[in-house]
Amino acid sequence: MRYIVLFDGKALDFVEMPASHAYQLTALHHRLHKEIGKLTAENVPALPQAVAECDALELVNKDYTLTGGLEYMNRLEGTFAGIKERSYPLVSLLTEIRALQAQLEQWYEEEMDE
Repeated sequence: MRYIVLFDGKALDFVEMPASHAYQLTALHHRLHKEIGKLTAENVPALPQAVAECDALELVNKDYTLTGGLEYMNRLEGTFAGIKERSYPLVSLLTEIRALQAQLEQWYEEEMDE
């Protein structure tokens, strides 16, 4: 597993991802940040920045928790699916989110079968 550290300007969030998919979450965050400013909807969510990836993580402060990759992707998809965008082709961003979400679902299914 790899860990993605996200920062929203106030707090850190730690997302546990399969090592084979961690870079995809970081790249997705960079892409979303690049495009989010083009959205014209009123309900555009604040999106944390991916600030680090690491191979090992030991949380020593009980104020922080680890979020599973699929749980995080489900939350991200729900957030972006709720945007009422009329001008920007939001479907392309949702497609990228859902593609990684589907890959994680498949990865977790395969892990449970082993």
